[in-house]
Amino acid sequence: MFRRTFLLSSVMLLAACQSYEVNRDYDSSRDFGAYHSWAWKEPALQYSPDDPRIKSDLTEQRIREAVGQQLDQRGLRPAAKGTADLTVQAWLIVDERQQQTSYNYGGYWGGYWGGYWGGPAYTETRTYHYKVATLQVDLFDGKDGKLVWRGSAEQIMKSAPPSPAEREAAIRETVAKVIEQYPPR
Repeated sequence: MFRRTFLLSSVMLLAACQSYEVNRDYDSSRDFGAYHSWAWKEPALQYSPDDPRIKSDLTEQRIREAVGQQLDQRGLRPAAKGTADLTVQAWLIVDERQQQTSYNYGGYWGGYWGGYWGGPAYTETRTYHYKVATLQVDLFDGKDGKLVWRGSAEQIMKSAPPSPAEREAAIRETVAKVIEQYPPR
């Protein structure tokens, strides 16, 4: 019993400490130095699934502010409607995932003298369910509307709901990691 409790708490601790998995992709034929302004592509934030527990005006406001600050730090300025070099759209995606882990118990042991002893062996398989949140930021060319840059970060969600201050800090940190390598080099 103690062993199972220890294993479960270890898995949960590792999940809580897991870092972001960040992915980026871009159109290498584009001149990113030519982009100087940006505007939101409406709807600015898409949710998947479209669940009211995830969808929130407060979340959208936090993501809009964090993306705006990161783009500003990279020399991109908000544009008047219809004149932006880039249009921006973000996605907040929450997936349910599972992981199976098998543990082997018992069995036979042998010594160098050739004797074997032990009890019967058995395998126990446990399934762990968890949620993964992904924040994706897409940048589209303002003239032709084609995707020119995409960045995303995913992280295992903690089981306890975060406070509003923790949510804001997590969104700012995640957006910073996503846009960290824009413009591509």
